[in-house]
Amino acid sequence: MSIAARMLQTRWLVRAPIILFRARLGFLFGGRLLLLEHTGRTTGETRYVVLETVERSTPTQVVIASGFGRRAQWFKNLQADPRCRVSIGRSSGRPAVAEVLDDGDATAVMDRYRTAHARAYGELAGIIEESTGLSIDDVPLVRLTLS
Repeated sequence: MSIAARMLQTRWLVRAPIILFRARLGFLFGGRLLLLEHTGRTTGETRYVVLETVERSTPTQVVIASGFGRRAQWFKNLQADPRCRVSIGRSSGRPAVAEVLDDGDATAVMDRYRTAHARAYGELAGIIEESTGLSIDDVPLVRLTLS
């Protein structure tokens, strides 16, 4: 297993950027990463996850990918309650609504990502496939519309 795939399965390492976002230092990541606050579907408690953006076509719309597929807890939580908060760049805790993209829209977004970031796409595809067994083209995409 590659180092990157192992890192994705190391909880403390994956969760470390949350501390920076909560300290209002999310701008250090530019617009590449965001902090997603969502509600646990069974506990009702606020949950946090840092995710990489796939596309930000407008200041109020961000597309993210569920690299662990439909089994990711944040993905399941957003399906149960699409209301969330997003911190990205210098913006913190903006209300947002999540929507899972249909296959056509998801394919179009991934095609644009592949064209704009060919090297990153290739590396990401390898990491996702190695750590989850999913093809990058089967990863669900979620559009966050910020208020």
